[in-house]
Amino acid sequence: MTNRGIHHITAVAGEPQRNYEFYTQILGLRLIKKTVNFDDPSTYHLYYGIGNGDPGTILTFFPWEHLQNGRPDRGQVVAISFSIPPASKKFWLEHLETKNIDIEAPFSRFGKEVIGLQDPDGLHLELVLDPKAARVDGWENSPLPKEYAIRGFHGATLAEENYTKTGRLLEEDLGFVLTNQLDNRYLYETKAQFGSVIEIIDQFELDGRPGKGTVHHIAFRTRDDREQQSLRKKLLNKGYYLTEIKDRQYFQSVYFHEPGGVLFEIATDSPGFTIDEEPGELGTSLKLPDWLESHRHNIESQLPELTS
Repeated sequence: MTNRGIHHITAVAGEPQRNYEFYTQILGLRLIKKTVNFDDPSTYHLYYGIGNGDPGTILTFFPWEHLQNGRPDRGQVVAISFSIPPASKKFWLEHLETKNIDIEAPFSRFGKEVIGLQDPDGLHLELVLDPKAARVDGWENSPLPKEYAIRGFHGATLAEENYTKTGRLLEEDLGFVLTNQLDNRYLYETKAQFGSVIEIIDQFELDGRPGKGTVHHIAFRTRDDREQQSLRKKLLNKGYYLTEIKDRQYFQSVYFHEPGGVLFEIATDSPGFTIDEEPGELGTSLKLPDWLESHRHNIESQLPELTS
């Protein structure tokens, strides 16, 4: 069995229009899918990505405006990093300044330069100057120059009270290898093109809380249902509690909490986001699963319109 890195990351946002404008116009991502939270159809589930929404590029949001503002804490993903070409540094610094986005001055970590910033709800993001990004073309229809555009995830940072059990899970079951350490930060990597990095901050001590601007869960890739079921059985035999496999329309999902408390998901690559929209039409209309279609009128009446 192999695992090929991060499939997607899902976070909590506030006002959906503001979220949409930031990720499409400021970061230049594509709205891949506009649907609803299947467990709470009164709110959007917005998927952003690159091209057709390949695994390793997908950041999704539940916009729950009524929630309190969250803060980073142990048992959370506390940073999401995107991969950009090294030659794009000047462009991004000028672009973010023009858009009045506060940034953390570029710094080096594990041999790569990093630009830190926050989204409108306080979610911590990073742009990593990654040589792998230079070997892949940018999205042709990005509102930003494609040669500088985000290519996909670099990775994510987890905050833990004790990294050892989480690290063992990454290495023994999810296909990662511990490759480096910097003080209390541990670097795990796979050979995936994008979404290949997990960093763990050990003995994280901030007093945070869930809410807007925090990550809900992180999903890891499996090729298909068979590989997913095999991994689920393996984790059950190790004593983890996993949910039943859930149909998320664009992939199949199973969830469990890793030893440090972060909600992990195992998601299949297939069937993908073009199952109900043509590639050129992705994200242009509200898509609902069959079991919610009869409620479309009521659902649409509760959702605010997203305007470009």
